[in-house]
Amino acid sequence: MKTILVLEDEMSIRSFITVNLERNGYRVIEAETGEQALELFSENKDQIDIALLDVMLPGIDGFQVCKEMRAKNERIGIIMLTARVQEVDRVHGLMSGADDYINKPFIPSELIARIYSLLRRMNVSSDGENNKIDQESITLFSKEKRVKKDGKMIDLTPTEFMILKHLRERKGQAVSRNDLLDDVWGLDYPGDPKIVDVNMRRLRQKIEEDPSDPKWIETVWGYGYKWTGEL
Repeated sequence: MKTILVLEDEMSIRSFITVNLERNGYRVIEAETGEQALELFSENKDQIDIALLDVMLPGIDGFQVCKEMRAKNERIGIIMLTARVQEVDRVHGLMSGADDYINKPFIPSELIARIYSLLRRMNVSSDGENNKIDQESITLFSKEKRVKKDGKMIDLTPTEFMILKHLRERKGQAVSRNDLLDDVWGLDYPGDPKIVDVNMRRLRQKIEEDPSDPKWIETVWGYGYKWTGEL
């Protein structure tokens, strides 16, 4: 049974989310404040699979909670719940380490679909052999969702790892944003396609020497991205 931490300060919304998650077979841990969420996360860090984090909270907000959780665990799934519709807020959440965001109000089927999509990304290559993909000075470790670059291990989120894996497998070929969205997030993903670009920014910050002048992942303007492997 997968465990989901729900951080939401409004009891009615938190109860609504909890009921629907439990109906779909998930175990739920509830938190009312950011401080409480971080405490529960520390106590249950080996059990929590996904964290649903409200953005607007008294005290520590959801962005800060996301940053602290991501700093401690790159492999946990994080979805932001936000009533803010401005793109800058959504980008800020994703750059803080979130895998996805859902605008309030939302219907239960959308929430469950987003969770399913994220779990699918998290579970790819999670079992069985820890296959290695070697190329030039970068090695991918599928089971661990980690990358070894020039002898240094780099932790990636499940989403970042899948993006990198798909680009690496198609070295030299331009991959469209829509294809990445379908391959990584799934054909039924109901969110914003711009999530591809934000995750690409995060990935470049981790593997590129100069993210503003990338040598590994080239932007194909108006289309998508291409792995070049050039140094």
